[in-house]
Amino acid sequence: MKALWFLAPSLAGFAVFYFIPFLLGIYESMTDGALGSKFVGLRNYAELLHSGSFRKAASNTMLFAGIGVPLLVALSLVLALLLNRPLYMRNGLRTSMMIPLVVPVASVVMAWQIFFDWNGALNAWLHRVHMARIDWMQSNWSMSIIVAMYVWKNIGYNMILFLAGLQSIPRDYYETAAIEGAGRLHRFRHITMVYLTPTMFFVVLISIINSFKVFRETYLLAGDYPYDRLYMLQHYMNNMFFTLDIQKLTAAATIMVGCIVLLVTGLLGVERRFRESVE
Repeated sequence: MKALWFLAPSLAGFAVFYFIPFLLGIYESMTDGALGSKFVGLRNYAELLHSGSFRKAASNTMLFAGIGVPLLVALSLVLALLLNRPLYMRNGLRTSMMIPLVVPVASVVMAWQIFFDWNGALNAWLHRVHMARIDWMQSNWSMSIIVAMYVWKNIGYNMILFLAGLQSIPRDYYETAAIEGAGRLHRFRHITMVYLTPTMFFVVLISIINSFKVFRETYLLAGDYPYDRLYMLQHYMNNMFFTLDIQKLTAAATIMVGCIVLLVTGLLGVERRFRESVE
């Protein structure tokens, strides 16, 4: 009972600023207007699913997450494995990987604009070697640029999580396996990856959530109506907000939240079954 009293302020704040507005948003997504609205059920969702701009935004978002998340997890794991070994300036390298997390978003976007702008550094180098300039943010390279920015900004945090997981594995396991003649690949597969799996699930979960937060960088870099390949769900909802189409906005937000909840629930279920099988 005492714990509930301590949790009450946080629960009240969560209810007032998150849970109740979310429920009101779900209700708005099932009405036909902001004033004098009538309940229309799932009609807004049906119209949303038949919208070409929504399907484009959803497919781009899934493509971005499908490319960015596995790449981020793989690279951060490789870096963690390297920095878990005795290396020269290891502490300095660890610190440098965390710098993108503390740099303001506007500064990050400005640096990338300087590099990828039409008159930016990369096009200047191409011009020096007599190659044609490329409008990077209005080409099929634009998705790759956003993926690279997402990886660069989040790789340090994931690397720290993997390092914590690696350092929690007892060294006795590796020494015993080495005495029994197990090679490096065998030790990596049957010791490192097995005991790192809970951390892996958490990193994948955090990476998926962070992939839905890339809108700020994309919006500042390419604007509210970017190249088709960069048009994400957050762009769609932002544009619906500017046109005051609250019903489409809340319906899109509800679908996105539902997909995230299903994905997270599935990952947690897989992680729980894996933990039970190991135990």
